[in-house]
Amino acid sequence: MKVELQNLSETRKSLAVEVPSEAVDHEIERLSQDYRRTLKIPGFRPGKAPIRLVRARLHDQILHEVAQALIPKAVDEAIRDHGLQPIASPTIRDVKTEEGQPLTFTALFEVLPLVEPGEYKGLTLRRPPIQVTDESVTEAVQRLRKHSAHLEPVEGRGVENGDTVTIDLERRVIKTMAADSSGHDGPESHGDIEIEIGGSSNPPGFDEELIGMSLEETKDFVLSYPDDHESKGLAGTEVAYKIKLKLIRRKILPELNDEFARDLGKFDSLESLTTQVKADLASQAELDADGQVRSEILRKLANSIEGEVPEALIDQEIDRRVQRFVEHLIAQRVDPRQANIDWDTFREEQREPATATVRSMLVIDEIAKKESLTVREEEIDAELQRQAERSGRTVSAARALLGKDGGMVKLEEGLRREKTIDFILNQATIVTA
Repeated sequence: MKVELQNLSETRKSLAVEVPSEAVDHEIERLSQDYRRTLKIPGFRPGKAPIRLVRARLHDQILHEVAQALIPKAVDEAIRDHGLQPIASPTIRDVKTEEGQPLTFTALFEVLPLVEPGEYKGLTLRRPPIQVTDESVTEAVQRLRKHSAHLEPVEGRGVENGDTVTIDLERRVIKTMAADSSGHDGPESHGDIEIEIGGSSNPPGFDEELIGMSLEETKDFVLSYPDDHESKGLAGTEVAYKIKLKLIRRKILPELNDEFARDLGKFDSLESLTTQVKADLASQAELDADGQVRSEILRKLANSIEGEVPEALIDQEIDRRVQRFVEHLIAQRVDPRQANIDWDTFREEQREPATATVRSMLVIDEIAKKESLTVREEEIDAELQRQAERSGRTVSAARALLGKDGGMVKLEEGLRREKTIDFILNQATIVTA
């Protein structure tokens, strides 16, 4: 077998492979004999048809199966002989198969770059000071108060800012970005929609049209959406609305007293609630500060790689980020399919941070090798226990779930990386500033 290796870049490789014609003809013969035993050809009993007739009948199919049978073995042998370790399965191109001729093809794949971590011991890292002001405590208590508010029906006045209204809504696009005023789509109708007047997600100009409306009043109006509106389907359009106001409710905030604190749960006074809020803010500030130190480590490590990194790893990281965002939407009871998100744009926006993450992870993995950092079985068991408790599963069920699609390998990889970051932290000088 002939193999020509071409280095397209530090991470991208190409193998031009030629499998001898003898191997091709041998595989054609084997497949032809297999088909001969079962192929029904008029005028011949099963297994008695001339082999040349079998090959003529199934020419393309046999050659396709020859390639499927020989290429994986040839790729594995070529990669092994050259001491390469592809990140993902190679892409096979330019396949040529014919009886009496060598099988030729090209295999394209990526490998990990050579990584030199540089100096990772004795880093100087900055940690922001922990500050919890009286103003931040007051704001947090007020947020709890607003969260505990209830809505009370309003009569005898029109809609005011801050009210929550219930409406029936009909809307129709009457002008698109292409200046098409024909309105391709029919009107959309939605009943009993609740809207908070002044809410950040309301269309521009929508609140102003509703303020002052009275119960059972109907109103028609047109809104123009800016070209950069967050909803791509509405950007640059004009939309006609028809509204019927069915209910007005105002937000009633509870009194800020000991009873309010007791209603929230374990607190016996407003003072004890305030004390706990202050402690929670300090705890969160500690976590945020730790996160900033960690982010600084990752930035420093990412900057130690100057060359390109494999696209396959970047795509995997983008996939992970998209999946995490989808899970966040679902947790917020938002259907990702109805969220008016341009997923292609979203993926492209993730490319730069995903690339930085891949760079830092490659350096972390290299440091783990240099320092012989490994994950013990009891550490894996402890993490499985934590995951089982969070998900309400048994440890064995959590292990079985992770056993699919390489989940256990990813778990161990994640734990090893966390241990490596802790190792770097322990070697670093952390300055509070």
